[in-house]
Amino acid sequence: MMSLTLLSLFLLLCAVGCPLAIALGLSSVASIAIFTSTPVHVLSESMFSAMNSFLLVAVPLFLLVGQLMDKGGVADRIFDFAHAIVGWLPGGMGHVNVTSSVVFGGISGSSVADIASLGAIEINAMVKHGYDKGYAVGMTLATSTLSSIIPPSILMVIAGSIANQSIGLLLIAGLVPGLFIAAFLMVYNHIYSVRRGVCKPTPFDVRHFANAAMRAILPMLTPVILMAGILDGFFTPTEAASIAVVYTFFIAAIVYKNITWADMREMLKETGRSSGGILFIAATGKLAAWVFAFDGLPVMVGTWLGSITKDPTLIMVLIFLFLVVVGMFMDAIAAMFILIPILVPPAMMLGVDPIHLLVVIVITLTLGLVTPPVGVCLFAVAKVTNMSLEDVIKSSTGPVSVLVLSIMALVLFPVLVIGPLKLFGMY
Repeated sequence: MMSLTLLSLFLLLCAVGCPLAIALGLSSVASIAIFTSTPVHVLSESMFSAMNSFLLVAVPLFLLVGQLMDKGGVADRIFDFAHAIVGWLPGGMGHVNVTSSVVFGGISGSSVADIASLGAIEINAMVKHGYDKGYAVGMTLATSTLSSIIPPSILMVIAGSIANQSIGLLLIAGLVPGLFIAAFLMVYNHIYSVRRGVCKPTPFDVRHFANAAMRAILPMLTPVILMAGILDGFFTPTEAASIAVVYTFFIAAIVYKNITWADMREMLKETGRSSGGILFIAATGKLAAWVFAFDGLPVMVGTWLGSITKDPTLIMVLIFLFLVVVGMFMDAIAAMFILIPILVPPAMMLGVDPIHLLVVIVITLTLGLVTPPVGVCLFAVAKVTNMSLEDVIKSSTGPVSVLVLSIMALVLFPVLVIGPLKLFGMY
């Protein structure tokens, strides 16, 4: 009853336009006040403990890295490098769209930053090479999700901190699924391009490849440094984020000279605003998690799931379908703070691997970034292209459907997530 009251109040407050973090906090406090006699100072201490986390320090740092890369003139270099690698293949410019998002995702960790930095470049290049504008917009929207999956993924950091799982392991676990989804999109693009006769193959240009690689080598080293350091145990994910900030600032401000101190002030302000919103959700989400635990909701969910099936694969399919619906109406970060404490414990008791589950949760909730009615990337790409929201949705049906199918494959075949970790002795 306590959990039901919280969820009902939360949905009601969201329906009347209350910000998510405030709605979650008010509904949690109201539920605790109605059903318990918990002192107020205990609630405030609980909220503070949620934000007082060394792991969550990585979030603002990775956000700042995305800002530095966005404003530091890196997008053009990454796009040119991706073009040199795959631009000569059949359907090359569509493959460039996918590859540049993979590379940029390995630096920024943010889908919105991907759209803001690369969106217009990718769409204009595809249209110039004969692609329909709607298809170019749809592919750009679908590929933007890769930045939230491929390490350093901000969402993976948050998911790991909520579930008390290894963030380093989760970051690495997102790499192969991200590349798998990218491969799915490239196959789809190849079939589309060959059937429509657009962007036919050209000879591989060694000189162009060498020049593009030289121009992009410094930003390309960012994900290499991060993953190598985390894998070898030289530093934690939070320390890796701080190293990434120093390195990207050096590239953008000292080497490329594209950032001034005035720009830096604005980026720090924007990072502070974004981080504040995330940490506020973390604080109020802690209260919600306390309510769910006190009320025994995870046990009830586990009993309910167990009454339907005890097959871990079917349980994952049910969770996936539920998360698709949730992601359409709720911000991914807020959804994780509410749902991970509810879903992870019972799913683990029923035999679901926690790393596989968390990766699927993150990847599935990224669908909410590109689907109506609240998709942040959906609105961003509409703004970048000056297209109506209806036209963007209609154009993105094909690529987003491929995205959903690839995620379904990751749900059904845990080996795609867990297999590489076991292969290299990390899990």
